[in-house]
Amino acid sequence: MTIKELAYIAQHHLQAHTGTQFKRAHIYELLAAAFGFNSYAALCAEAVFTEQSLSSRRAADFGEHIRDRCLEIGYQLDTAKMVAGVLPALMTEHKFGLVRIPDLIAYLRAESGYGSWPDEDEQGNRNEVRWWTSSDELVSPLMLDGLNAAASRGHAAAHYALALIHAPAGDDFDAPGVGSDYWYMQAQNGRVLTGVEQEWADAHATRLAQDESFSLHLREAARLGHREALLELADRFDEPAFFEQATDSVNANPSWVADIAERMGRPEDAKKWLTEAAKRGDTEAMLQLIEDYDRENLQQCWTWVYLAELLGADLTKDEYVAIHEDGSRYDDDVGGPMFVDGRDGVKLEPMSEAQDAAARRVAHEIFEGVRLLTK
Repeated sequence: MTIKELAYIAQHHLQAHTGTQFKRAHIYELLAAAFGFNSYAALCAEAVFTEQSLSSRRAADFGEHIRDRCLEIGYQLDTAKMVAGVLPALMTEHKFGLVRIPDLIAYLRAESGYGSWPDEDEQGNRNEVRWWTSSDELVSPLMLDGLNAAASRGHAAAHYALALIHAPAGDDFDAPGVGSDYWYMQAQNGRVLTGVEQEWADAHATRLAQDESFSLHLREAARLGHREALLELADRFDEPAFFEQATDSVNANPSWVADIAERMGRPEDAKKWLTEAAKRGDTEAMLQLIEDYDRENLQQCWTWVYLAELLGADLTKDEYVAIHEDGSRYDDDVGGPMFVDGRDGVKLEPMSEAQDAAARRVAHEIFEGVRLLTK
């Protein structure tokens, strides 16, 4: 279903139930009002329609808003009252919804392991409705139509959402069968395929099209300045634009950002993002800073030790555990060869009383910041 088809359904439904003729342009305005927006333009700047998928808002909550909007665009009060009841019922019955593009991105990134869910305090989450039963059902033709329309207008977040939708599967079980590229090339060269050979060729063609769409939308979102798209471009293609823009804000785990920087040979950026992770309470980041980046700065190293201590971790203590060959914790009931994994505790030279006091003071200041973040 497309947005035009949704508008057509709504128009004929309202006309049949109210006995009033509605302009198509007014239908779009009423559809926007059904989800709390003051205009269709405002909706298009922030959200897209969905079908049997996910909705950030319930149409049933906005009957009064629909009535007011109906009056604003010139309809009589009796008609406006009927529309305020009929339109939300239609949306609910057919499971038409609306999702904010940032919320959609949050779901897609959480599914792929790149991000987190929206804050529980957000209005969208309080009214959220989910109808899909699997990740494949999250994306509907109606949603894609809205995202593609927004992307064609230069909407960076819409491009990024489309990139996430078309992203290559990380699970090998989702990949086309072995040899699918061979059968695809055979078909391209004119060979007539049948059965599983044709299925493999078709699967490879679909995969190529998805990869092309993923790259196109990711690069366009990055070109338009979307920070998470820039970061994913660095992760997937080692492109440095994210780090060259020297941003301090991105919806991603800073330790992961540091890992990308290290892999790309950017130690200064790696240190910057490890420091950000440490200031958020990541004790592993503190340990890495001590061992790899701050070892020449004794006071800073002790600051990390004291901060970790405030967070319940003793970085000066040796930590070793028995493991199996696959890296899992050793289980006596399972038996087999035992290996040892872990690390020596941090060994640091002592400081002067003034330096020690300064390190403890800074550690406490950072700790208070961590507590505020976790409230």
